[in-house]
Amino acid sequence: MDSQQELLNKYSLSGTLDRIEEDKAVIRLDDGQEIFWAREKLPQNVKEGELVRIKLFTSDTESEEREKIARKLLEEILKKED
Repeated sequence: MDSQQELLNKYSLSGTLDRIEEDKAVIRLDDGQEIFWAREKLPQNVKEGELVRIKLFTSDTESEEREKIARKLLEEILKKED
């Protein structure tokens, strides 16, 4: 497993969009816990029963993640120019 996947697994929660109740979505995590999430903050086309992942960031880890994405995009652009 690469380090990026390890970080994703370490700092994220996986679950299923169980149901939507009025303005709240209920996400059932893999360990059975439920998280109530604002319906308006869900991805636009997500449906009940779909897998969702919640990534946790601090300001430091968010900066690191942005740098990794920027490096990866730059590498892809440079490869296309070859």
